[in-house]
Amino acid sequence: MKYTGTVKGGVVVLEGAPALAEGTLVEVEPVAGTKGSTTLGQRLKQFSGIAKRLPRDMARNHDHYLHGRPKK
Repeated sequence: MKYTGTVKGGVVVLEGAPALAEGTLVEVEPVAGTKGSTTLGQRLKQFSGIAKRLPRDMARNHDHYLHGRPKK
């Protein structure tokens, strides 16, 4: 049988309060596309390409521009 629920205060709360015996072993798997299940890359994608007028070699030499290290 499959149950659904949400996390509240770090605890999984199942819908409908199913009658599961105390100590019953369960598996919990997040549903894809819900809050908190996206990767860091997916969350940062909204910022992709918003920086303007950067040097052409910024990706290669970011340590030079940010920290003053020699260029590659």
